[in-house]
Amino acid sequence: QVQLVESGGGLVQPGGSLRLSCAASGRAFSMYAMYWYRQAPGKQRELVAGITNGYSTNYADSVKGRFTISRDNAKNMVYLQMNSLKPEDTAIYYCNIPVPGTQYNYWGQGTQVTVSS
Repeated sequence: QVQLVESGGGLVQPGGSLRLSCAASGRAFSMYAMYWYRQAPGKQRELVAGITNGYSTNYADSVKGRFTISRDNAKNMVYLQMNSLKPEDTAIYYCNIPVPGTQYNYWGQGTQVTVSS
């Protein structure tokens, strides 16, 4: 059974940093693209960053230059390094892996990130 488990969220002051981790289990995901999404209260879930199996990355404009996505295929992990955090980054952050050629997506349970002084 596939599971995605996020960790690393918490409360941080503006300008601070956090590193989110997503541990995938149940199958190897080295050939899959992996993504981070977030959902703030009262808002729709939005794509934050993605990384392909070839290590190409993409970012939402709002996080470019501040966030870095990376992956470790040997550990079946994907990470999100978040620097220069702003209050508007406050959200639940979700790990996502879409299954190629299908409409199916694997999701984690989310980890809360709160940026506040």
